[in-house]
Amino acid sequence: MKILADENIPLICVELLRKMGHDVADVRRTSEEGLSDEKLWDKAQQEGRLLITTDKGFARRRYARHHGILIVRLGQPNRRRITQRAIEAIGLFSPTEWPGLLVTMRDTVMSTWREARES
Repeated sequence: MKILADENIPLICVELLRKMGHDVADVRRTSEEGLSDEKLWDKAQQEGRLLITTDKGFARRRYARHHGILIVRLGQPNRRRITQRAIEAIGLFSPTEWPGLLVTMRDTVMSTWREARES
């Protein structure tokens, strides 16, 4: 699956997703590091990637057409827990289920929201 990891997603998570066979773009240590949320969003959409972030502000994009949004929001985040919850969420949905899907992973709860599909 094609994924774009926001800078706030731990490198260990990016590496693990790659080992699992995912095509993960990471803007860290590239000329795109520090992209605004708007440009990061545009990049994810132009490249057809699921966006993984800890930034709850991306939830407002749920009504736009998108390739999936995964937000990890923890009470006391650390690299291990962010990685654990992100990997758990990725495993719950197939690549074909992510377009139009917003998943928010909290400490012990997961919430989902799906874009209304046209019949």
